[in-house]
Amino acid sequence: MSKPVQVFIMMGQSNMLGFGDAGVLKGIAADKYPYLVDDGGAWNVRKDVRNVFFNNGTQSINEWMTAENGSGRERIGPEIGIGNYLGEVIDAPVMILKSCVGNRALGWDLLPPSAVGTGRDGLSYQGDSESSNRKVKADKQGWYAGLQYDLDVGVAQDALKKLSTYYPDAKDYQVAGFFWWQGNAEPGKGNVENYDKNLAFLFNDLKKDFNAPNAKFVCATLGEHDKSATLSQKMFTFAKQEKDAEVFYSKPVSSGGSGGHYSKNPETYMNVGEGMGKAMVELLSK
Repeated sequence: MSKPVQVFIMMGQSNMLGFGDAGVLKGIAADKYPYLVDDGGAWNVRKDVRNVFFNNGTQSINEWMTAENGSGRERIGPEIGIGNYLGEVIDAPVMILKSCVGNRALGWDLLPPSAVGTGRDGLSYQGDSESSNRKVKADKQGWYAGLQYDLDVGVAQDALKKLSTYYPDAKDYQVAGFFWWQGNAEPGKGNVENYDKNLAFLFNDLKKDFNAPNAKFVCATLGEHDKSATLSQKMFTFAKQEKDAEVFYSKPVSSGGSGGHYSKNPETYMNVGEGMGKAMVELLSK
């Protein structure tokens, strides 16, 4: 604990939330992901990686990293592959801090504060853009552009203010990177055409809100999308313009469609998590 905890923020929608079946995973772990279990087949628990998860602002997980219950309800998301990859490579304590919920669009619910005219129907962010500890605005009637951004970022900020509650004995931290896996809600609720611009706004605002100017950013395409899909292309366009950002192309390692939560196939979540973790390590090593 002499080194600051390296914190990685995970955001998005149901892809990031995670619906992989932990029971199915346990049956194949020894062959395909042997680092997840011991020689007797019991789940390994990493005491150097903390798994913290807020589901729509409510704490769901605060424990050491294990695939038994990665995202709650005996389900896993990409945090297991990401956390194990980063924990193995980084010579410091690691915290995976996931804050998200399903059915949210970057161009609407998650619209970042600096977004101007790039949301759904030309909307701009409607929250409190000056807030240093974001809260859902009490004086807003109903939903507003950026409400989920305010909620997801706000609870993550609050958790880091109480660091030792979420990483025992920790005294200092550094937000080293951001992970983003989202897109299913974008065609109906958001703005696909401006997705690359909104990713850039998102990255810049997250760096500001978490005081992390040197943090890296990794996003993943949807499992059923080819590289030629419009949403995929927008992600790659964004990454080409950001030296500290990378895209993980998930179709080759995904089974089933993202809209159906990949049929709860744990391998999809594990494979994408490992791929995103590797991409982050490569960014950090530059």
